Amino acid sequence: MALLDPATWENKIAADGWQTGGGGVLDVVEPATGHVLGHVGLATADDAYAAARRAAVAQREWAAAPPEARAAVLRRAGLLFEEHAEEIQRWIVRESGAIEPKAQLETHTAASECFDASGLPHLGQGEVLPSDEARWSFARRRPVGVVSVIAPFNFPLILSIRAVAPALACGNAVLLKPDPRTAVSGGVVLQRVFEEAGLPAGLLQTLPGGAEVGAAVVDAPEVGLIAFTGSTAAGRRIGEAAGRLLKPAHLELGGNNALIVLPGADLDRAVSAAAFGSFMHQGQICMTTGRHLVHESLFDDYVEALADKAKNLPVGDPHTEPVALGPLIDEQQAAHAQELVDDAVDSGACVAAGGSRSGLLFEPTVLTDLTPDTRAWKEEIFGPVAPVMSYATLDEAVDLANACEYGLSIGILGPVGEAMKAADRLDSGKVHINEQTVSDESAAPFGGTKDSGNGTRIGGMHNNLETFTEVQWLTVRPEIADYPF
Repeated sequence: MALLDPATWENKIAADGWQTGGGGVLDVVEPATGHVLGHVGLATADDAYAAARRAAVAQREWAAAPPEARAAVLRRAGLLFEEHAEEIQRWIVRESGAIEPKAQLETHTAASECFDASGLPHLGQGEVLPSDEARWSFARRRPVGVVSVIAPFNFPLILSIRAVAPALACGNAVLLKPDPRTAVSGGVVLQRVFEEAGLPAGLLQTLPGGAEVGAAVVDAPEVGLIAFTGSTAAGRRIGEAAGRLLKPAHLELGGNNALIVLPGADLDRAVSAAAFGSFMHQGQICMTTGRHLVHESLFDDYVEALADKAKNLPVGDPHTEPVALGPLIDEQQAAHAQELVDDAVDSGACVAAGGSRSGLLFEPTVLTDLTPDTRAWKEEIFGPVAPVMSYATLDEAVDLANACEYGLSIGILGPVGEAMKAADRLDSGKVHINEQTVSDESAAPFGGTKDSGNGTRIGGMHNNLETFTEVQWLTVRPEIADYPF
């Protein structure tokens, strides 16, 4: 039986079972062709508030369940992601414009996230503390309660499951708000997997919708934690709302990530890494290589080789053609990328490759002759654009890399000794030596500094336990204590 049989979910939201949402119906559009693939239901703020109330009730029993019961659901979910991988991948390719290897990465990572999360219920849940009193003193981990997960379109499955799986494993209920543009890959898929895995009703509810639904899953009194991945602008609004409500918000935001190419780097390998970093998934990744800092001794050869590679990367419909790049997600994003390229040219930049688009299909683009004030250098493009600038000294490279409002990921290519000297001076949540900037693993802490996030981390057993639980101080005496009143 197909996991994603439309008869189950089409025109519906997953709240108290599959039901009609108050927000109507939205077309699921294939960006490569404009074809309608199906229809998802849309939630309203009232739907979200009702879902939060149901989640709070269901969560109490789930938190009290034996650790093995929670672990078993997560293990079955991981197996289901593997069993239905091809079916899920087809939706990721068509709904998000991903090439097949990227879709395969998403299902593989989703399974890994579930398998890793299945160990959380059996992880030590606190510590024994010293006490000057005649008592036992403990710091123990308790579930937050209801967690709202707000996920974006670019890696719809990974960027949902990496919060949903550990939150559930730690004994929480989850309200999932996927981006409406990828509501199947980032929402329906998870809901159906966990239903088939035996997750009790009410613990995961999927609520596609607009900004009003996002505001409601933050504002609902039952929600104790928000895990948001998306733009810095939206993250600021969510962080402000959460701060007013005294709720923790884990914000993973944008990036304009630098790749430093050192003198002595293998040129062919460096260019291959750089092309992957800038052009993978059309540059629609928060970790995309957005700034290439190349030593002056390699600069001309690097630009020539990167431009040649860009000109030979096929762009098209990943569902029907063997392409390296698919479409951008929508016209707004394509127009934004084009605007930044055109602005760079107007400011004196040179287009070494690409520079234009046909609808949502954007040519891999290489820009040179930039200044630090060029918008295409300063801003996150979220398109397949590689701005390249030269530097003379390691100090200059470090300063240029750090001169950015974002601090998500930095790659350094070349001799390890020099790379280590640079790594210790870089302000970034992730530094990769002899790798490009796009990298993630379920066991690794993920997050950024500066405008790339608020210093929180998701990923890895201990980070996930800390993120999705609260610490409670518990003391025990053998009998009631004596007091002076």
